[in-house]
Amino acid sequence: MDSPDDYDSPWKEAVESYFPEFIEFYFPDAHRQIDWARGYQFLDQELRAVVQDAELGKRFVDKLAKVALLDGSERWVYVHLEVQGSAQAEFAERMFVYHYRLFDRYRQPVASLALLADTTASWRPSQFGY
Repeated sequence: MDSPDDYDSPWKEAVESYFPEFIEFYFPDAHRQIDWARGYQFLDQELRAVVQDAELGKRFVDKLAKVALLDGSERWVYVHLEVQGSAQAEFAERMFVYHYRLFDRYRQPVASLALLADTTASWRPSQFGY
C-alpha cells in the first residue's frame, strides 16, 4: 500500500514545476491578477516554520509563493491541496490557522487558495468560526 507521501509527492512536484499553469487552471481569477513576467519565488522555509508551529497533524501538499501583482504590490500565495480525497472536519480550521500564522509571523498579505480532491460535492468549506 502506498503511503500518503507517495500520493502527495507527484502533486507537489506538479505545483512546483508548473506553478503559473496550475494557478491559471484552478484559480483563473487569481492568475489574471499576477504579473507573471516578474516571476515568483517559493518560500518553503517560511511555510515550514508556520506548519511546524501549528502542530495540526498530517501535512498535506502545501506551497507558499511570493508573487507580484499587476498593480505592483507584492502578495504571498498560500496553496493548500487536499489530495487524500475525503472530507476533513478540521480543514477550515487548518486553513485559518495557517493563514493567520503566516500573516502574524511575516506581516505579509496572504491569499489562501485551496484545491479539494474529494468527490463529496456538498463538502465545500468556505469559512471557519467558533
